[in-house]
Amino acid sequence: MRIGAMEAGGTKFVCGIGNEDGIVEDRISFPTGKPEGTLAKAISYFQDHAVEAIGIGSFGPIDLKLDSPTYGYVTSTPKHGWSQINVLGKMKSHMDIPYGWDTDVNAAALGEATWGAAKGLNSCAYYTVGTGLGIGLYTEGRLVHGLVHPEGGHVPVKRHPEDGFGGTCPYHGDCLEGLAAGPALEARWGLKGDLLPADHPAWEIEAYYIAQSITGLILTNSPEKIILGGGVMQQAQLYPLIRAEVRRNLNGYVLADEIVHDIENYIVPPILGTQSGLCGALALGIRAWQDSQS
Repeated sequence: MRIGAMEAGGTKFVCGIGNEDGIVEDRISFPTGKPEGTLAKAISYFQDHAVEAIGIGSFGPIDLKLDSPTYGYVTSTPKHGWSQINVLGKMKSHMDIPYGWDTDVNAAALGEATWGAAKGLNSCAYYTVGTGLGIGLYTEGRLVHGLVHPEGGHVPVKRHPEDGFGGTCPYHGDCLEGLAAGPALEARWGLKGDLLPADHPAWEIEAYYIAQSITGLILTNSPEKIILGGGVMQQAQLYPLIRAEVRRNLNGYVLADEIVHDIENYIVPPILGTQSGLCGALALGIRAWQDSQS
């Protein structure tokens, strides 16, 4: 079986070819430019490899409702030129095969649940902290959808007492993404995150905001594993800061062994590394192919 996988990010597209065992056999990446040219590159790649189905994990917001006239669209995104773009329709007009379609962070959560850090569990949450900040939810063996889909990066957060930064989100200013995504780090401190030293006060503030979100998610969704990915989370010093802050926030209220005694194995990096999203898109494609056969 040859399955196509597409991680459609706001900064770059990653396309790959894999099999039902989750092995990605070939991949390419290219910058996210204007929709017509970017999608044309992806379509050409998949046509050259004669895939049997394609899974797509896309930046959003996107429309996931099968009965909606804009199912398969990127909707109200701040990404210039991509608002109300029919991504799935464009792909289908060139390749009439089964498609899986979900958010990039939901795809990453599925990838980690299928082959990574949450394998064998019924639930997990996947955070990507990079150019944007998103949260994917996998609960009782299914990806979470609803009125739209989780947009956990845009929840309001309580201010760190030493942070007067106004935030970068064009919609909400100082939401979680506006205060903790990569562009917020750079705008607040004048340097990209990977240029800030490990003992810089930026990381305590960063951990404060991410831990607030995780605390809320533990209390509302109770995931069995929390996985933190994305470029900002390449800073290893963040993990102990976040874990300690989560424990402080919970203050002994949630008496799960995973938090009280083993939080190092509860809040973790992705086992699939930078491949979580692409592997998740592959899993979406496999599911779409299987559904088409039943």
